Amino acid sequence: MRDFILKRVAALLLPFIQMYGLYVILHGHVSPGGSFAGGIVVGLAFIAFTTIYGLERGRAKVPEKVTTLVESYGTLWYGIMGMVGIFKGAPFLANKIAGIDLGELGALSSGGLIGLIGLGVGIRVASTMITLFSTMMEEES
Repeated sequence: MRDFILKRVAALLLPFIQMYGLYVILHGHVSPGGSFAGGIVVGLAFIAFTTIYGLERGRAKVPEKVTTLVESYGTLWYGIMGMVGIFKGAPFLANKIAGIDLGELGALSSGGLIGLIGLGVGIRVASTMITLFSTMMEEES
């Protein structure tokens, strides 16, 4: 009963923190922040959940199998997006040279593949933070 207020406040705030992290990831190529910073925010929201509610409930929300898959596929996604330039006869991660439409300056769809690359990096960073925290918590107990 002593953690009642903390758990209620966390239940209200953590979804908004996660949405803000996703916002930073998705808008990182047109505004300050980016996929790494957004991934940190999303990962820290899950870490806060695990700290407040316990490791068992944290593992129930994001199992180790999920974090392993997300880490692997986040890296694979980055590589695939980089290979698009090579398949079009341009260098790795080359948007403009490969002929990919960059869109209008400042628009959410601008930057070619940078937004998609950022999404992969953001989820990879978040899952890595969750994995590191869970591993340290397991070793401590």
